[in-house]
Amino acid sequence: MKKIIRLSLSSLIAGLFSFCIISCGNSSKNEDITIGISKIVSHPALDAVEKGIQDELKNQGFTKAKFDLQNANGEISTAASIAQKFKADNVKIAVGIATPTAQALVNTLKNSTVIYSAVTDPVDAGLVKSLKKGEKNIAGVSDMTPVKDQIKFLLKMKQIKRLGHIYASHEANAVSLAKMAKKACQELGIEFVESTVTNSSEVKQAALSIADRIDAFYLSTDNTVISAISAVSDVAKKKNLPIMSADPSSAEKFEVLAAWGFDYYKMGRATGKLIADILKGKKAEDFPTIFMTDPSDVDLLINLDVAKRLGIKIPSDLLKKAGKIVENGKLIKK
Repeated sequence: MKKIIRLSLSSLIAGLFSFCIISCGNSSKNEDITIGISKIVSHPALDAVEKGIQDELKNQGFTKAKFDLQNANGEISTAASIAQKFKADNVKIAVGIATPTAQALVNTLKNSTVIYSAVTDPVDAGLVKSLKKGEKNIAGVSDMTPVKDQIKFLLKMKQIKRLGHIYASHEANAVSLAKMAKKACQELGIEFVESTVTNSSEVKQAALSIADRIDAFYLSTDNTVISAISAVSDVAKKKNLPIMSADPSSAEKFEVLAAWGFDYYKMGRATGKLIADILKGKKAEDFPTIFMTDPSDVDLLINLDVAKRLGIKIPSDLLKKAGKIVENGKLIKK
């Protein structure tokens, strides 16, 4: 009898263990996970990353995931406060969209996984030591942009001698991109005229300070400047200057001659997939920095209304490459 009871207990334990293996393996999709997302500022590109992350996680089956969406409004101190909030709330995963918010999270959170997204140079920003692998609990997606190719693209539409560039001196990614733009201009025989800002309210004055000394503006994926792109657009329109931008999302609503850059919604989806992989058990340190390298990840927008106003004729071969065209006030997607 005792033998029968022992066998029954053994069978029961084995059954429960098997059940746990089958059901508990997918428990992460069924539990209430809180994911904190902190973005440095709200503008179309970063908002698209945020949306892409949420959509991808739902697509991956994490339908019960809760998102704590925070906006630092361009303030480093606010980014630090958000990081402290996520620490107090003990979020499972914290996402930093753009360099300053990612830095704040990495500096504050030691027990949560930190995912960076839309960070130009994660090594220079001190987030990881190498692009080839992550750190313990740290991984992410870069939006390193082809600065020289973007400037060369502008030259195919208009010959210029002096290129104006506004950037935020407190943003590591903006400083890195400014150095790249300066080097590209030197190699292309163009004078580089720069103006720096510390917040978005200074962008218009910065644009005015160099507008009479340049032939065109080049805007990188600088979040402080892109969040105030309307100010640059206003100045450029008054001074009859073209704008070449690295952010197609913002260019849809403002008078930018051309914009060539990443589809930030797809970047958000790639970030969401990375988060899903980690929630399923993979380690952040095993992931190299993810780059958006597929041709479908890149958008090219050309504004024919701006070109007409400036008297610029866009070569037909460039128009064929554009996935988005603005004409007669309407956005046309191919």
